[in-house]
Amino acid sequence: MDADELATLQTQPAGRPVLVWDAPVRLFHWLVVVLVTAAYVTLKLNWNDWHVRVGESLLALVIFRLLWGFVGSETARFRNFVASPAAALRHLRQLFRREPDVQVGHNAAGGWMVLLFLALLLVETLSGLYGNNDIADEGPLSEVIPSWLANTISTMHGLVWDVLLAAVTLHVHVHVIALYAIAKGHNLLRPMLTGYKLLPSFVDAPRQTPALLALLPLGVGATAVMLLAAFL
Repeated sequence: MDADELATLQTQPAGRPVLVWDAPVRLFHWLVVVLVTAAYVTLKLNWNDWHVRVGESLLALVIFRLLWGFVGSETARFRNFVASPAAALRHLRQLFRREPDVQVGHNAAGGWMVLLFLALLLVETLSGLYGNNDIADEGPLSEVIPSWLANTISTMHGLVWDVLLAAVTLHVHVHVIALYAIAKGHNLLRPMLTGYKLLPSFVDAPRQTPALLALLPLGVGATAVMLLAAFL
C-alpha cells in the first residue's frame, strides 16, 4: 500500500460490516482452543481415556478443516490465503507499520501459521492414536510395525506436543495481543467471534459456502477417525 492509498483510506469512514469468517471456521477455531486445553489438562492429570477421546475429536476436526479448505467459503480455502514465502516475509517486515485494516481473511504470514497448526495437529493426533492402540495392543498394525518405529512414533508424539504448545504460546501472546492489538491497532479477536469485520465499500465481501454443507466433511472426518482407530 503506497502513501496515496494510505492517505485515502485514512480519510474514509470505517466502512460496513462484512462477513469474513463463516460459522464452520469459527467453530473449528474455538473448538480446537477448547480441545487443546483439554488435552493439556487430561495429560497433566493422567486421565488417559479422556485424553484419547480429546485427541480423536481433534483429529476429526483437523480432517474436516483440511476438506473445508477446498470446498468451504472463500476465506477458508487454501488457494485464497496460502501466499508465497516471500509475501509472508514482506508482511512480517511491515508488522509494526500502522495502517487501516482492509485484510479479508488470513494475511500472508497468518496463512502459513494456519498450515503449521494443521500439520502439527495432524501429526500429533495420528501419532497419539497409534500410540494408544499400540499400548492397548489393538489394531492389525500394532503387531506388524517394528518396535523401533513404534518407539519413534511415541517419541515424535511428545516432541510435536512441545512444538505445538510453543506455537500456540507464540500465536496468542505475540501475534494477537502484542503485535496486532498494540502495534498495528488491528483487532483479530472480534471477527473470529462474530464473523464480521468493518471494511471499506471498495473491498468485496468474500463468497460464502452454506454452513450446513460443513456437516459432510465433518462426517467424513468422524468416520475416518473411527476407521483409523480400528485399523491402527
